[in-house]
Amino acid sequence: MNIIFIRHADPDYENDSLTEKGIKEAELLRERIKKMDADEYYCSPLGRAKKTCETAMEFTGKKAVILDWLREFPGEIVDPVTGKNRIPWDLMPSYWTNFNDLYDKEKWINTPIMKSGSAHTLYRDVCRKFDEFLALHGYERNNNVYKAVTPNKDTIVLFCHFGIECVLLSHILGISPLVLWQSFIALPTSITVIKTEEREEGIAYFRCRAFGDTAHLYKENTTPSESGAFCEVFKDKDDRD
Repeated sequence: MNIIFIRHADPDYENDSLTEKGIKEAELLRERIKKMDADEYYCSPLGRAKKTCETAMEFTGKKAVILDWLREFPGEIVDPVTGKNRIPWDLMPSYWTNFNDLYDKEKWINTPIMKSGSAHTLYRDVCRKFDEFLALHGYERNNNVYKAVTPNKDTIVLFCHFGIECVLLSHILGISPLVLWQSFIALPTSITVIKTEEREEGIAYFRCRAFGDTAHLYKENTTPSESGAFCEVFKDKDDRD
């Protein structure tokens, strides 16, 4: 089975929609979507993901099913500096890299900072729902692998967000989400692909075939939005999209 994650296009966060650039990015996804010839499409309930999905799928004759748990990851932590609730993936490198347990796929969730808010409980909840979803498509989790109950070659597309994409990938690949949130970036409309490999009969493992692919934009001489990324050099710190 192929699972394709597509991050929403350049966001207008204030209105939970897309910028003009974002609409153009979503339009450039259309040909890529057609070639995928996916069996099923799913989408986050948030406006920026829905607008991306609707625009990219406009001429496919298909509609996506809305899944509430595909919304941007709502888990929070208490900021160690300000004492306020915040998302867990914008921590400064000088802070989080001091805690080796945050790199560990088992230990990160029980660290004091992750248990300071709702992040740890909501992570488990999202992963449980993802496993229920995979079971419906023929693959049941068994410890760190998946039992291929109904092996298939279906292609499933998920229109979602960078934060939740990292959560789902961390669960299915056995990686701390902190490593993915902090060390990887999936730019707007980027495509990430994971595919099952059944090297032993009845035992499936997912392998990443592509991460953050924006070839559909470069093909049309369009530079991807930098939304979600930070400045390359500190003197440009105010230039973040």
